Amino acid sequence: MKVEQIYTGCLSQGAYYIESNGEVAIIDPLRETKPYLERAQNDNATIKYIFETHFHADFVSGHVTLAEQTGAAIVYGPLANPSFKTIIAKDGEVFKLGNVTITALHTPGHTMESTTYLLKDESGKDYAIFSGDTLFLGDVGRPDLAQKANEMTQEDLAGILFDSLRNKIMPLANDVIVYPAHGAGSACGKNMMKETVDTLGNQKKMNYALREDMTRAEFIKEVTDGLAPPPLYFPMNVKMNREGYTNFNEVVSQGTTPLNPDDFEKIANQTGAVILDVRHQSAFIEGHIPRSIFIGLDGGFAPWVGALLANVEQEILLVVSPGREEEAVTRLSRVGFDRTLGYLNGGIEAWQNAGKEIDTLESVEADVFKEKLENNIPVFDVRNDGEFANGRIACATHAPLGFLNQYVSAFPDGNKCYLYCAGGYRSVIAASILKGRGIHNVVNVAGGFAAIKNVGIPVS
Repeated sequence: MKVEQIYTGCLSQGAYYIESNGEVAIIDPLRETKPYLERAQNDNATIKYIFETHFHADFVSGHVTLAEQTGAAIVYGPLANPSFKTIIAKDGEVFKLGNVTITALHTPGHTMESTTYLLKDESGKDYAIFSGDTLFLGDVGRPDLAQKANEMTQEDLAGILFDSLRNKIMPLANDVIVYPAHGAGSACGKNMMKETVDTLGNQKKMNYALREDMTRAEFIKEVTDGLAPPPLYFPMNVKMNREGYTNFNEVVSQGTTPLNPDDFEKIANQTGAVILDVRHQSAFIEGHIPRSIFIGLDGGFAPWVGALLANVEQEILLVVSPGREEEAVTRLSRVGFDRTLGYLNGGIEAWQNAGKEIDTLESVEADVFKEKLENNIPVFDVRNDGEFANGRIACATHAPLGFLNQYVSAFPDGNKCYLYCAGGYRSVIAASILKGRGIHNVVNVAGGFAAIKNVGIPVS
């Protein structure tokens, strides 16, 4: 038996490859299927099942494409209602895979179809659970994504999740391995550990939601407390996962169309496509197309695209470093943004050589920023709530990046406004969005809060 976690840091997402005696199961695959096909080919094995723990909200699964390519059966748990051919497993149903078995344990609460898959080894011993968004390391799945007006509240779902954990997961042996769908950084929970694999016994000790003496009322209160609003693209990803989507190869083929500067500009003007600059922030600072949005590939790319562009139907034109075109289109498609129209061939240099307008972003080092602070300048902190609460410049106004549009009116006209985040990535994203809204008096603080502390600026 072989069990491999295929972890994607950008999405904080874990997919799983299980092989036994020439048969393979994939759990919660990402949109691009090549990694799973290659592994099966190397093992001289056949992909038999594609198990989905639930209808994912934060990414588009590769289940539909992978089933078409391999003939494997897609398996969902009870209450799932996809638009394509699938097996709807009964609670407790057993699936044979080579010399091992996988049992579907219906664990509703995060969503009503949420299902945990229990892997038993060749001897029939419980070996691991693939818990999806039901159980994370250090946390559990948020119960507010599947609530329905006048029918089911987040408190109702939290109570159902409490029962699922107590009745289906906590009775399992302490040495059972926990393989969750997400780790720290995912918006599907709020308190996840940075580790991506653990034992159930350790989670019973460390995870607040598995506290043995916790009452149902206490669980509901703690699980629902402090939930930030979910990103706007979540319902659209759920719809794609339930109903299907455009073939991944078609998306990549369209998105990697090279465009010369004139055609690039013409398409942008005709379609209203967002010009998305995915280079490093330092390159964007030095020169970019006016009104383009920066979200760099080398940061938390896909989740920020989803949170800030929001509408997966949005058409996109890319400015990307040479050789990373397919990577950019692939990572956009992981969160459902399939309408990339092409990329600027030759990059920003070609744009400049064509005599077209270039914009820049003012950026200052932390020591220069320290001197500017003596003049009572406007300062904006674009980090999230937890980061802001744990330490900030006393004079800073909080304008978290994920909800920046709500704070645009707070930026004053005339005077320069200084933006900082943790390390200088999110502040450049924020600056690009503000410049696109016509606010050009923004200045990035290079190195962010880490650099601010290093130069001795007082923080509270």
